[in-house]
Amino acid sequence: MSDPTDIAVWRRLDDRITTSGQPTEAQIADIAAIGVTHVINLALHTHEQALPDETASVTAAGMRYTHIPVPFDAPTDEHFAAFCAAMDETPDAKIHIHCIVNARVSAFLYRWRRGVTGMDEAEARAAMETVWRPGGVWGAFIGDAEAASRSHLGPRPAA
Repeated sequence: MSDPTDIAVWRRLDDRITTSGQPTEAQIADIAAIGVTHVINLALHTHEQALPDETASVTAAGMRYTHIPVPFDAPTDEHFAAFCAAMDETPDAKIHIHCIVNARVSAFLYRWRRGVTGMDEAEARAAMETVWRPGGVWGAFIGDAEAASRSHLGPRPAA
């Protein structure tokens, strides 16, 4: 099966990691069908777009589920530490990481790729900026003082 690109803000980062906004119940099965074995959700279960019981949906599809509820207005180092632990628990698994619109995810992955995997800053930033250019608390979360002093921006314009 090919990637389920009909999922909102779908991104494939590499052979192991895919990301998106909130998948539907049917799209959970599509994610499993491409070989994903672990789903990490950074959104709140109380969000209006969240699935009624995502834990049950993901586990019924045969995948492991990790929920790290990150309030959009208050990401913390503790959230990031939990994310790193979830990534470390299944180092060879195919992982799908989502939130509501892939913004939280792209910022977490930017920080993880830079600080944990040692990815080049420009490459990690380019991947994040296909989704958005974080500002405010998210600028501070990714360690960008200039971004922390401004509002969020949309995806960077195509070159």
